[in-house]
Amino acid sequence: MTTEWVKSSYSNQDGGNCIEWAPAAAVATGIVPVRDSKVPAGPSLALSRGAWAGLVQYAKTAAI
Repeated sequence: MTTEWVKSSYSNQDGGNCIEWAPAAAVATGIVPVRDSKVPAGPSLALSRGAWAGLVQYAKTAAI
């Protein structure tokens, strides 16, 4: 199975804030793969659904 990555809606064309996740893999396994879109051949994180929800909540509320 090939992992299809989806870029965050917060990413921009200038390379800032680029994160991708694999929603189909998350549905199939319950584990959410996350990676830096600027380094697609690099490492990825494997997060539980709860950890993913916490990361998304943090990103929504963090002052960066």
